[in-house]
Amino acid sequence: MREAFHGELTELGEQLAALSGRASEAMRLATQAVTTSDTGLAEQVITADSELDAARNECEDHAQRLLALQSPVAGDLRTILAVLYCGVKIERMGDLAAHVANLVRHRHPEPVVPDEFTDTVRSLGELTVSMADRLHDVIRGADPASFSAMDNSDDTVDALCTRLGEAVRSEDWPHGVTAAINIALLTRYYERFADQAVSVIRRLEFATTGTLPH
Repeated sequence: MREAFHGELTELGEQLAALSGRASEAMRLATQAVTTSDTGLAEQVITADSELDAARNECEDHAQRLLALQSPVAGDLRTILAVLYCGVKIERMGDLAAHVANLVRHRHPEPVVPDEFTDTVRSLGELTVSMADRLHDVIRGADPASFSAMDNSDDTVDALCTRLGEAVRSEDWPHGVTAAINIALLTRYYERFADQAVSVIRRLEFATTGTLPH
């Protein structure tokens, strides 16, 4: 019986890892779309968001069945509760990637990002995608949970977002109101994506150690 239960826990972990993989791919494609004005990629991300939502619902249903039927305790209980918590956060990461893609749709045929900021936005995409990839590896046991490492990546994302915000607020901003709004929205979406990743790694570390990192 316990062997079957732990098999279910392994399957649950694979479901959560797959969610993180979907979120990573969504942000990778959304960043490519926003830096190249590719509406086809943007639509792909927007469409895939509903698939991520459905996968999260399946993961949540599985976790709730285990809670109801197996009465887990201690570490196993922490694991299942962490999956429920993290599934919501990762779904939100997918939503934020879709928001990035939506800017491409709404701004078409004009670019979302002025040329001089494309590299910074691309860097934000690379950082946030790497954070989601790290979550995937941690969930699958290929990498130890490291809240401090993820928090450091989040700090770098925040610094890039601050740099973009300062450029938008400067008195000699030359690109108009619409571009300023787009940059402000982008920084919020990337910053929140990174924040969600930090929340997930924090809960995963708690599931392993029983202590919430600070």
